[in-house]
Amino acid sequence: MMDFNINQPVPFDPEKTTQIAEHYKKIIELLGEDSKREGLIKTPERVSKAMQFLMQGYKQNPEEIILSAMFTENYRQMVIVKDIDFYSMCEHHLLPFFGKAHVAYIPNNKITGLSKIARVVEVFARRMQVQERMTTQIKECIQKTLNPMGVMVIIEAQHLCMQMRGVQKQHSITTTSDFTGVFQQAKTREEFMNLINRK
Repeated sequence: MMDFNINQPVPFDPEKTTQIAEHYKKIIELLGEDSKREGLIKTPERVSKAMQFLMQGYKQNPEEIILSAMFTENYRQMVIVKDIDFYSMCEHHLLPFFGKAHVAYIPNNKITGLSKIARVVEVFARRMQVQERMTTQIKECIQKTLNPMGVMVIIEAQHLCMQMRGVQKQHSITTTSDFTGVFQQAKTREEFMNLINRK
């Protein structure tokens, strides 16, 4: 992984920007449009930069993000960061899916800054993804890095590959969950669900 400032987007690589733009120019032409038309002249470069931004998670290390703000603390109750907005790209059609992630862990003498949990979600979202894998990756990253008593992740998302094409079901929501440790106990999972559903 390259060094990066976790508060700033990964900078664009000029050579890569040009190469990706050339491919998008060809795609525009293959779809029947004139890539030299005024409104499309700069589109390949814009799309190239947009895709690099949307895929910057490949160049970021989520474990380093947690470790950058990890502290010793004798706290053994549930820590929840809920309603974390995210946007990702479905790897099957390269169309967006987006929604909210809810993350909980029960510390085992180590905690991390609350914003770091949201950043971990962001790193995994900024890749070509499927919701199921993203859910598990977030869980495994927190479990491996903090070694808590347990982790639980729930993701609720809308998928444009279902809404814009295919079955075209506009209001469907997909929910995935994964958990470790003490969250294998139904009572602990129920407590988490009650807390994230509380308004």
